[in-house]
Amino acid sequence: MNRLSTSWGAYDLTRFPEDSRDPLRAWSAADAYLLRHLAGETEDGAKPVDLSGSVAVVGDRWGALTTSLAEYGPTLITDSFLAREATRANVARAGFAPDAVRLATTDDAAPSRIDVLLVRVPKSLSLLEDQLHRLAPALHAGTVVVGTGMVNEIHTSTLDLFERIIGPTRTSLARQKARLIFSTPDPEREPGAGPWPRSYVLDADSGAGSGLTVVNHAGVFCADRLDIGTRFFLHHLPTGRGAAHIVDLGCGNGVLGTAAAVADPEATVTFIDESYPAVASAKATFRANATASTRAEFVAGDALSTVPDGTVDLVLNNPPFHSHQATSGATAWRMFNGARAALRPGGELWVVGNRHLGYHVKLRKLFGNSQVVASDPKFVVLRAVKRDR
Repeated sequence: MNRLSTSWGAYDLTRFPEDSRDPLRAWSAADAYLLRHLAGETEDGAKPVDLSGSVAVVGDRWGALTTSLAEYGPTLITDSFLAREATRANVARAGFAPDAVRLATTDDAAPSRIDVLLVRVPKSLSLLEDQLHRLAPALHAGTVVVGTGMVNEIHTSTLDLFERIIGPTRTSLARQKARLIFSTPDPEREPGAGPWPRSYVLDADSGAGSGLTVVNHAGVFCADRLDIGTRFFLHHLPTGRGAAHIVDLGCGNGVLGTAAAVADPEATVTFIDESYPAVASAKATFRANATASTRAEFVAGDALSTVPDGTVDLVLNNPPFHSHQATSGATAWRMFNGARAALRPGGELWVVGNRHLGYHVKLRKLFGNSQVVASDPKFVVLRAVKRDR
């Protein structure tokens, strides 16, 4: 837990799921810089921003902005289940009622009117593009639009998006390696429809995925092409499982689970990701390829926390090893632990990952076994079996 001091109070903030050993804090210099600007505490002489109207906060990573401004009833728009739950917990910890803020996702309709739009610049340029397109109709000539990010997150392409979709755009001076973006809505601007989602067909060198139509919403990993780790996994995907319960964990666009469903139409496949656009992509990919009789469930959640113990036959997993800009093995470890609990005795976890990540060590510690199914100079596919102990 770490404290963020603002003009509206000091708040103890945590990430989600909460872990007292996590060295990463739940706010950044970019969040603090934006909040100082809103309060009129920056050196540019700007007056405090009027927050009495409709306030929308886009991409607040762990709820620092939403919590600090909770007294104004902001709407959080997030692509992340984890960010949404962190915000919920941080708002409650600060003493606000559950309905003090509106927690919306990228699946929800955009607000009809926005008087103040605050944008925490995401890592994904496509997600920023999609969000600006969705929110632009709600802006008016008097809307205050302020973005924030660390210097290494704001590029010329970032500013170009604000300029093209919203209106004239400029940036602040850098403070503590953070920068603000100021964009003035142009009521005459017509940016047109956003380009997402997109789809493509996998080529013949895609293993079990060959010929599948893949649908990607904005912000999904490798949205324009099949990533090489998944391609390698598709060449070694376990099939022939019949009426098994299969989980595509950290499903992204759902190509692994969909390929498994096409190979075994009697299977039931659960697609899980913490990203709302990923779950939407997986649903669209599955529906574009699987038979109408194949059963599937789509879950935005934290790893396997919603799956009952001992109910799964096979988990397919390509775990992420980054949390925003930080490299971390915590997500993979949580996924592996969740998989072991969810699997039936004899059930299997199949994982693809970069060789240097050493997932085989974690799997042996947790399952007591780890078999290399396939490897190349960059990737390895591992199999662990849940055994009675």
